[in-house]
Amino acid sequence: MTQGTRPSRPDIVILLADDMGFSDIGCYGGEMRTPVLDALGRDGTRCTQFYNSPRCSPTRASLLTGLHPHQVGVGILTGDERPDGYAGDLSEQCHTIAELLRDTGYGTYLAGKWHLSASMTTPTGSWPLERGFERAYGTIDGAGSYFTPATLHREGEDAAAETAADDFYYTDAIGEAGAEYVTEHARQRPDDPLFLYVPFTAPHWPLHAPEADIERCRGRYDEGWDATRRRRYENLRREGIIDPRWDLSDRDDSVPAWEDAAEHGWQSRRMEVYAAQVEAMDRAIGRIVEELERTGRLENTLLLFLSDNGACEEEMPPGGDERFRNEPIVPNATRDGREIQLGNNPAIEPGGEDTYTSYGREWANVSAAPFREYKHWVHEGGISTPLIAHWPAGLGRPGDLCRVPAQLVDIVPTLLEASGAEYPAQREEHAVPPPEGTSLLPLLRGESTEHGPLLWEHEGNRAVRSGRWKLVRKHAHPWELYDLEADRTELHDLAAENPDLVAALAAVSEQWARRVGVIDRDRILRAQARRAQEDCAPEGAPLPR
Repeated sequence: MTQGTRPSRPDIVILLADDMGFSDIGCYGGEMRTPVLDALGRDGTRCTQFYNSPRCSPTRASLLTGLHPHQVGVGILTGDERPDGYAGDLSEQCHTIAELLRDTGYGTYLAGKWHLSASMTTPTGSWPLERGFERAYGTIDGAGSYFTPATLHREGEDAAAETAADDFYYTDAIGEAGAEYVTEHARQRPDDPLFLYVPFTAPHWPLHAPEADIERCRGRYDEGWDATRRRRYENLRREGIIDPRWDLSDRDDSVPAWEDAAEHGWQSRRMEVYAAQVEAMDRAIGRIVEELERTGRLENTLLLFLSDNGACEEEMPPGGDERFRNEPIVPNATRDGREIQLGNNPAIEPGGEDTYTSYGREWANVSAAPFREYKHWVHEGGISTPLIAHWPAGLGRPGDLCRVPAQLVDIVPTLLEASGAEYPAQREEHAVPPPEGTSLLPLLRGESTEHGPLLWEHEGNRAVRSGRWKLVRKHAHPWELYDLEADRTELHDLAAENPDLVAALAAVSEQWARRVGVIDRDRILRAQARRAQEDCAPEGAPLPR
């Protein structure tokens, strides 16, 4: 390629982790062994202030459509909560990037978790093959066993029988499917670009990993969460990913000091399994990268890696609700008939097929380091993700750090610019809103560009970031104001000192919420309480996934 020219239409690969914290992988300060992602990050561009949404389904909706999740019916999770809540089903009144790329000649493939349909078992117009993917392998639901995942499909057909193999592990299967799609596309359509979307379930609960993978992590976390958080903070500063002015957030108030915690062996094992899940994901990504390289396509592949939300502090069963045992994503038994042990109990050693556990707030506080809060919330720990962009033929100097704030709605415009695909004003007979974001390619090439305010809402938790300022609150709590240039770890609330700025940013949030269709959280909670009373069931939100 001669200097000053742009490459031909690139292959595009999006790799999405599930519930992975900001500082888990090696090139973002973590101690986990992620050589594939580390190489992609150090050879490409690592974004230091990229934002996702604070929950699984909303992120997927935004990532694939270029719109805010409320605009496309997925404001909280999947599942129809109308008339007082969201449809919980990907709207027909939006494009997906798979549809747009398919229509311009790309081969379009999905390997992994979908989680954008209200129906988990019966195919509908919101399933992958109906939303632009020519081939698809993976789960329709949002979580489940890694050894016997629920709702597993291959090319639209039930694929549960594939899990009977003794060595079946879902993360590996996703990587193999992705690599096979690359192989077959290169053989059958060598002159056409491909779009491969790879949304992993790793490292979402349950804590499941092959014992050999766990063994490689043995002893790594014996020094505990306090020392691990501190080391990550120092690594992030050394990498230049965080500003030395930003202090490490305090340990979560509900988490004891490691020296005061009980059951050290069990606690270490929880994080060992979680790390094994991340490392298995890196291995699966390696299979895809290996095949791109073998087929000569890696040089002109725009590859993006990110996580769908911040670290997940949910205990098991979520909310302590024993009804969770009856959820379809919880197996009745193992493949050889053993009972499933569900719950975060030191008597249950996590990792095996017969367990269903999570790593809890103790270790989520590590994964979120150096930030506060977790999945569900819109403080930095809930919405900050690594973003690696790797495209040797199309981006600037290897090893760059991009420090400009951006968010999920910018991905579709980026892919449209890279591919030359068009964005029609209609989909079939439906009018479609224009994309909400702007292309990241100028930023990734080191060029300056303007970006408007970034906005979030989830379960009544709201935030708006405008330049250096971030206004944020939890539902039913007062607004907090932070200067993110000086204090991105959100330790010094400046709201009381700047009432006019608080009011102005709050007005921006309210105007945006009305425009994109945010449903008032109190209205949703009242409806849930009413339904619970009618059903004689305990009040509360639907069971988390």
